[in-house]
Amino acid sequence: MADLTVPIRPRMLINGELVGASDEKTFEVYNPATREVSAHVPEASEADTNAAVAAAKAAFPSWSALDPTQRAAPMKKLAALLRQNNAKLAHLEAISMGHPVAKYPYGFTGASFFETYAESWHRIQGQSSVTTPNQVHMTLRQPYGVVAVILPWNNPVHFFCSKSAPALISGNTVVLKSSEKGPLAVAFLAKLVIEAGFPPGVFNIISGHGLPSGKILSRHMDIRVLTFTGSSRTGKLIQEEAARTNLKKVILELGGKSPAIIFNDANLDKAVDQTQHSIQANSGQICMANSRIYVQRDIAPQFIAKFKEKFANVKIGNPTAKETDHGPQADEIQYRTIMSFIEEGKKSGKLELGGVGKLDDLGGYFIEPTVFTETPEDAKIMKEEVFGPVVNINVFDTEAEVIKKANDSEYGLYAAVYTRDISRAMRMVKALESGYVAINCTSPLTGRDLPFGGWKGSGQGREGILYSMENFLEVKSVLIQLEDS
Repeated sequence: MADLTVPIRPRMLINGELVGASDEKTFEVYNPATREVSAHVPEASEADTNAAVAAAKAAFPSWSALDPTQRAAPMKKLAALLRQNNAKLAHLEAISMGHPVAKYPYGFTGASFFETYAESWHRIQGQSSVTTPNQVHMTLRQPYGVVAVILPWNNPVHFFCSKSAPALISGNTVVLKSSEKGPLAVAFLAKLVIEAGFPPGVFNIISGHGLPSGKILSRHMDIRVLTFTGSSRTGKLIQEEAARTNLKKVILELGGKSPAIIFNDANLDKAVDQTQHSIQANSGQICMANSRIYVQRDIAPQFIAKFKEKFANVKIGNPTAKETDHGPQADEIQYRTIMSFIEEGKKSGKLELGGVGKLDDLGGYFIEPTVFTETPEDAKIMKEEVFGPVVNINVFDTEAEVIKKANDSEYGLYAAVYTRDISRAMRMVKALESGYVAINCTSPLTGRDLPFGGWKGSGQGREGILYSMENFLEVKSVLIQLEDS
């Protein structure tokens, strides 16, 4: 297990070597709880980014030609290292983007991705047909080549594992870029990749901002697939750059404005507990957090009172403390953006709880859990993703009314419905314009064997244990003409 007290010296992994930026440029990462510098991180230059892609391209022929059990070997070793270093990863995420170390699971859950995909190579299957006389038809599933992975800052270890593991076992090589807001755990993982024994060039890891490295990856002619999780704005820019260049395949999991709908026959205490957890987890910095809650009118007063009581009872503090369950926002930009939304919300709705930034009191980017009610559906805070511990609770009377309200959004990532009426539940499932619909539960809960992805402006493509490998395998049709006997 890594020593948490050792000074942090992040490096990038290019062609099997841990390196700084070629021009020696770095950027500072601050602890959002204290605003102290946590580390100086390499800023990948154009030359660094191109070198990482060139290394991945050179490594692709030999890596893709390996027996898949040989590709699986370093993946299994990396899984073991992830489990051993969960505490270190938790600490690094706490001091870079504010995730509390309490109950931090991502070393363990991330390991499960590498373990599962390491044993999934047998699912790389084509099809065959002999229905046409004197012909044999078949399809092959083959890796694309170099895959670019651009991570979000809010959960970097999870997405590091869930995106790179299926790409690697499928025979692709990877260039992965961390977010400038949350690069420290990923930089530590670069060391573990070497220790796990991946051949040079197979798995490259760079750090930096969207400009220049993110844009270069989006435009690079030698990258054939790019997978990104993050904001809708950035996703659109990536898609535009890919379209202007080589039309690389792009998988996007983007923002959300997820509704939770509470009918009057719901288990009220369960609905309160779970919807509160959804918007409070990771200080509201989760794309599928239920930031809009619609409650049937006759139970709304009771629901709101219980929700406020529970939401107000969080333990705000330094995310490295084990008793903390509500850390700071990731950085000053996020803090200022959320506080701006809160000020807008005070003008359009009724503030029921919170609405206060704690920067002056606590010295970090903390925001109190905040609840608004009676907010018009066309208000900015109802339409745009806040990405903080801010929820709007509105009332409804009928199914038709709440379906219209829930669907009146450019987002469609996750929706939740609480009701004991199975027929009503299935009507809602069919009517809601969302890639994910949960009944009597809500985010961040997902099904391990279900696809995840959004409708409308929340993205394109699907990811998941049974689906992600498909993103990294190209289809080739083969026709064989037989001679007459």
